[in-house]
Amino acid sequence: MRLPCHVQAMLVSNRESRSMQFHLNGFRAGDPAIALPREAAPVLVDAVRAVDVLIVGCGPAGLTLAAQLAHFPEITTAIVEQKAGPLMIGQADGIACRSVEMFEAFGFSERVLKEAYWVNETAFWNPDSARPEFIVRSRRIQDTEDDLSEMPHVILNQARVHDFFLELMANSPTRLAPEYSRRLLGLDIAVGEDVESTSGYPVTARLARLDDAQPGAVETLKARYVVGCDGARSSVREALGGVLHGDSANQAWGVMDVLAVSDFPDLRLKTVVHSATQGNVLIIPREGGYMVRMYIELDKLDAHERIASRKLDAAHLIAAAQRILHPYTLDVRQVAWWSVYEIGQRLCDRFDSASSMRGQAPHPRGFIVGDACHTHSPKAGQGMNVSMGDSFNLGWKLAAVLLGRCAPEVLLSYSDERRAVAQELIDFDREFARMFSARPAQAASTDHETVEPAAFQQYFIKHGRFTAGTAVHYAPSPITAASAHQALARDLTVGMRFHSAPVIRVADARPLQLGHVMKADGRWRLVLFADGAAPDATHSAMHALCAYLHDSAHSPVRLYTPTAADIDAVIDVRAVYQQAHRDIALEHLPALLLPHKGRLGLCDYEKVFCVDHKRGHDIFALRGIDRRQGCMVVVRPDQYVAQVLPLHAHGE
Repeated sequence: MRLPCHVQAMLVSNRESRSMQFHLNGFRAGDPAIALPREAAPVLVDAVRAVDVLIVGCGPAGLTLAAQLAHFPEITTAIVEQKAGPLMIGQADGIACRSVEMFEAFGFSERVLKEAYWVNETAFWNPDSARPEFIVRSRRIQDTEDDLSEMPHVILNQARVHDFFLELMANSPTRLAPEYSRRLLGLDIAVGEDVESTSGYPVTARLARLDDAQPGAVETLKARYVVGCDGARSSVREALGGVLHGDSANQAWGVMDVLAVSDFPDLRLKTVVHSATQGNVLIIPREGGYMVRMYIELDKLDAHERIASRKLDAAHLIAAAQRILHPYTLDVRQVAWWSVYEIGQRLCDRFDSASSMRGQAPHPRGFIVGDACHTHSPKAGQGMNVSMGDSFNLGWKLAAVLLGRCAPEVLLSYSDERRAVAQELIDFDREFARMFSARPAQAASTDHETVEPAAFQQYFIKHGRFTAGTAVHYAPSPITAASAHQALARDLTVGMRFHSAPVIRVADARPLQLGHVMKADGRWRLVLFADGAAPDATHSAMHALCAYLHDSAHSPVRLYTPTAADIDAVIDVRAVYQQAHRDIALEHLPALLLPHKGRLGLCDYEKVFCVDHKRGHDIFALRGIDRRQGCMVVVRPDQYVAQVLPLHAHGE
């Protein structure tokens, strides 16, 4: 029997469980995931605490950004949250394939995959043509296409995702932890001539203490940058002068997580149910084997009506679900969480403070992320995923600027890139929500739009890559090229995320996913796919390139590496050969691929990979790599391909 591609890939991933490097600077007992703490005195500016980055909001967007910045001992971060403590239950649960890839970069994908419900198939139910008051299954499909990602689409409580990020932050060199019970009262960003008087910290925030320890106290905090991850009613967005533009569909929906007994046969499948007259429901099985989430269509709202005026409760949601699932029964034994909401799609003009500064500053100092800059319905499962993608995009850029690796102008690319993604999401969500709320075409209706069930199913399949998070394609910019050499790596598209594939690590014959070496550590990658020459051919294009990178005074590796740092501290070079691992002699490989690093000058043996011939996984064939010429693929710190070049393009 042929296993789905992501299942095959996970079998490989299980063999590479917790592949990580440690002891570089000497042996240290204990959990290697817990970094040595950074010893740094607090910075005070005019007797006020000052940090590099202030993050407002402790949702998935805020925690993703905080976890990224916590990796760097040199960067000080504060993350504040109005709530009294961490999230416990509810809210988002769908985790797209691309998000699981990102979790791998942060180091906790295995824990997510162990706990989560895996969405393998999707079922569609529609009115029975013979008895329209009954529903019948019309189709059952594979949820994601083969080789879309090595990671599956999964379901897991958002609070658990928060837990993993919080643990990562607590184990980081900065031991970063949220400061709860803080409400943002005011935010000022100095511009123009006023910046000179701020000692490099132009952001001033005032925070009200809401905890019992100091109720009513007001704290002042200064920062170089501020990021609003504080939701659809964002105080940071308001302070930056941003406005959400859009409209509402005037459609009420409810969502509930329940423990129930039912004779509906697809309760443990992701299921879309369109009834003839009673509305629609989206069923999402939850982790643990018993709980299930239901998104339930409720009533249309009047033009200026808010859902709060309906005074709906969990009983209304249960009754609606029971009507939609007829003739099947639904006996709800416990409601773990429920909520009601209105569908609306809204988008901010810019995701940074550049427009409000009106040319008074060389680059933005304030940013908004996630629901603070785009809102939409939850049924497509994109909210948490796109928000975390926003933060992953912004985090490495802030770090690069703060560490002096990039000019501040790189920060302008955040709004340009992520607003385009959000606009695509809004457009998709508007059409998806419209089709989801429509009645099946065979249902006689004068007051509802209708849709052919087959058309809705085809729309769902067509946009599978979008909902999986793998369709993001950044336009050409100073950090993403308009490649003239795409044919050298046809399926590693410039502007899209690096699509991983299985390889063998040469030094220890270990099978793993190449993309999993690209951690969330702020480094750029040069992935060198070798030409057809023998690995020990000293006159090959691979050897010439490695010699250039290692020795040339103009090499980007040398140019951007700080004094006394490891050669790969900023740009991480990896190589993939076409030969089998037993045919590659490490002692004959270029010195760049076996660098000596760290306080003890130890050799890094984990830079060189090859095709997994034994298991039939040929990365050159899977990703369309030119076997004769080879190529180099430049990968950004957020795992998106920045450029594809020939191996001989040394200057480029």
